[in-house]
Amino acid sequence: MNRLGILGGTFNPIHIAHLLVAEQVAEARRLDKVLFIPACTPPHKDSPDIAPAEDRYRMTALATESNPRFEVSRIELDRPGRSFTKDTLQELLELYPGSDLFYVIGSDAVAELSTWREPELVLELAQFLVAMRPGHDLARLEERFRESVEIVHVSGLDVSSTEIRDRVRKGLSIRYLVPENVEKYIAQTGLYRG
Repeated sequence: MNRLGILGGTFNPIHIAHLLVAEQVAEARRLDKVLFIPACTPPHKDSPDIAPAEDRYRMTALATESNPRFEVSRIELDRPGRSFTKDTLQELLELYPGSDLFYVIGSDAVAELSTWREPELVLELAQFLVAMRPGHDLARLEERFRESVEIVHVSGLDVSSTEIRDRVRKGLSIRYLVPENVEKYIAQTGLYRG
């Protein structure tokens, strides 16, 4: 039986904190594989600042290519319409029969769980692993969900995709915030320049 980690997100762009969280959670919970799943049309993010889905997919593939435990999935990119976690998890259970699904999520994002489509079903389909950084807690998570999530403590890296996009717009370096091949991709394609 596979222990399959799932790290979904906009990855706009993917950065070193995403990779570090995935690696630390995979080690802590002995995951066989971590699937990075870029969202096509994220339901919680309507922004003109979101790079095209194919560019976000390519950057995620570049960022993860050196880690044999990491894989990138097109599951949400190839599905029409908005991306809902419940649909993704149900499809993954069909694609990976007999696997245990572990959904990796940040402590900030899990606080929005009550706004997701069918959150109770989502919590039945996968074990939620909350990547808890130093100085964060589950205070904003609704009480009814707290017993359904498991905390995994990870190193704190204060890196955000918003900060990276802002630095690109200002012509500042993003070296060491993203993998080198992602930095080159952003420079070559002109993403986030405004």
